[in-house]
Amino acid sequence: MPLFNYVAKNQHAETIKGKVEARSIAQAASALRARGLLVISIKQPSDEAFAFVANIISGIKQDDIVTFTRQLSTMITAGLPLTQSLSILSLQSKPAMSKVVGEIQREIEGGASFSKALSKFPRNFSPIYVQLVKAGEIGGVIDDVLNRLADNMEKDKEFRGKTKGAMIYPVIVILGLVVVAAIVMIYVVPQLTSMYDDFGAELPLLTRLLIGLSDLFVKLWWIVLSILGVGGFIFNKWVKTEKGHRTFDKFLFRMPLIGVLRSKIILTEFCRTMALLLKSGISLLQALEIVSDASTSVTYSDALKDSAKQIEKGISLSLAISRHSYFPPILQQMISVGEETGKMDEVLFKLSRYFESESEQAVRNLTAAIEPMIIIILGIGVGLLVIAVIMPIYNLTAQF
Repeated sequence: MPLFNYVAKNQHAETIKGKVEARSIAQAASALRARGLLVISIKQPSDEAFAFVANIISGIKQDDIVTFTRQLSTMITAGLPLTQSLSILSLQSKPAMSKVVGEIQREIEGGASFSKALSKFPRNFSPIYVQLVKAGEIGGVIDDVLNRLADNMEKDKEFRGKTKGAMIYPVIVILGLVVVAAIVMIYVVPQLTSMYDDFGAELPLLTRLLIGLSDLFVKLWWIVLSILGVGGFIFNKWVKTEKGHRTFDKFLFRMPLIGVLRSKIILTEFCRTMALLLKSGISLLQALEIVSDASTSVTYSDALKDSAKQIEKGISLSLAISRHSYFPPILQQMISVGEETGKMDEVLFKLSRYFESESEQAVRNLTAAIEPMIIIILGIGVGLLVIAVIMPIYNLTAQF
């Protein structure tokens, strides 16, 4: 049987290291627990040499967080203590996730709450995730909250997958056009230029422009890359400023089709997250604060913060958001119904499904609009290229 290196704590809270013989990691963990040891980590000796590299290559993805949440919910529902559940998940997870879960377990064993331990890893667990767990701890329904969280994250993953999947074809076609254009400019046009030079032909303006553009890419490529790099750096710095962020955010909403799609996606996430927060017992004002801080759009974030201020003054949510044009009338009307019936979370869940279907339709509209645009651009580009190449040849033929 193989040997496993382990790190554990004994009954005196002393950290000990050693080797244990077992058929699997699970069996090794069981054997150590039978000795009264608290297992921190178990690894095969051959794994340690590659642990650092594996940790870099296999970063923590959204799928890992979803799986962790679902499994933890199942274990707690089955009656396992939180620390024991985390210990098992630490052994079962891949290296990067195992390290995070182990750190969370140690924080809890040190006296911290689960939500407090999660907040130490903001790159992996969002403020919404942490706040929901905190609400579950207060209400004593942590297993139910984790189950809802996993459901919500799976729906979000499925929704984003559909959106990204619909954009694959246009992106591939555009990348193909860029590659073909680069090949033509770097390899094809220079060969034609040398042929025209041999004949000493007088070149038309369109051909001279094409050759000049080709020379720019072939001979002065470093200038092109420098301009693109400096331009990208300046743009990135500008977008990170408050004014730049707001200006670019509003510009995206004004773009045809893309602005509509972005708005629908944000509204889907807003309704789904608000419904989950309210269902978990978080107050309306606190939920608005959490969602506004987590929003990817500064425009919607400002609107939500302003709505929260209006609610503090005694105005209803439906009336508060009606003052902002970025929220459609159907959202205002349905929230008003939720306020009257006292079923705000159910109404918001229904709204999230509605905006999700609207987002999918917006994606279909965008891809349907992009395809003819690509064909038109491709046709114009090929036509100009053919004219620029054939016109000098035609002039040479006419001279003879």
